[in-house]
Amino acid sequence: MTFNGVIDRYNGVTVTSKDEPCDKIDFKGKLVSSLTKWAEENKRCIWFRVNITDAEWVPILANEGFNFHHARIDFVMMFKWLPQDRPANLPPTCHTNLGVGGLVVNNKNEILVVMEKHFEHPHWKLPGGYVERGEDIKDAAIREVKEETDVDTIFESMVTLRHTHNAMFGNSDIYVIILLKATSDIITKSELEIKACKWMNVDEFLNHPDVIDFNKFIVRQALDLKTRKIKFELLKRTLKLKTFVRDITCLTIEDV
Repeated sequence: MTFNGVIDRYNGVTVTSKDEPCDKIDFKGKLVSSLTKWAEENKRCIWFRVNITDAEWVPILANEGFNFHHARIDFVMMFKWLPQDRPANLPPTCHTNLGVGGLVVNNKNEILVVMEKHFEHPHWKLPGGYVERGEDIKDAAIREVKEETDVDTIFESMVTLRHTHNAMFGNSDIYVIILLKATSDIITKSELEIKACKWMNVDEFLNHPDVIDFNKFIVRQALDLKTRKIKFELLKRTLKLKTFVRDITCLTIEDV
């Protein structure tokens, strides 16, 4: 008795515990038989997607040479590379966080600024947060501003980004700044995340002792784009290659 799994285009096999349930008593024997069969068939990487309800599989897989690759809230993915004549050629685990900041400007030339509750050194910053799975960058910026301040906005331009390393969970971190135009002015701050929130004049922001240099750089960059009458547009396109179809977002430089 062996697992069926799903064969991928790289001649690997993925077994999903929810699709092929197995009692812990029978699991080791079935696993060993499956590995023998897959080795004879010259399969490459063997993946086990273990649902949290089947977590008792994890130590058995580990004892049979499987390693962790990645995890989500309800499953862990473990793998074993079978070929002995070449090293594992696998996609890397997720190693980069993606965040957004909303540079929100109203008709009075004021910037929407927040002070978070959980910073070691409180300072005024732009509202923002992490991009969710399957979410476009500019949509994430609009959503985060709404969640933190209840201010409605529309997209105007990307401003800049910064890339750093050894951030949360040891990951690299990309932070994209999106220029947004406010379409409402009344602030209702999130009591969960935000200590204070207000509209601040641009000149005050650029000279405020409690605004970090990078945030001042962001505003100067936005002002420079305005002076040069250009914008960084984020355009959605559909990429097609025979039967392969995927939506992508492209950065373009446009005159204002």
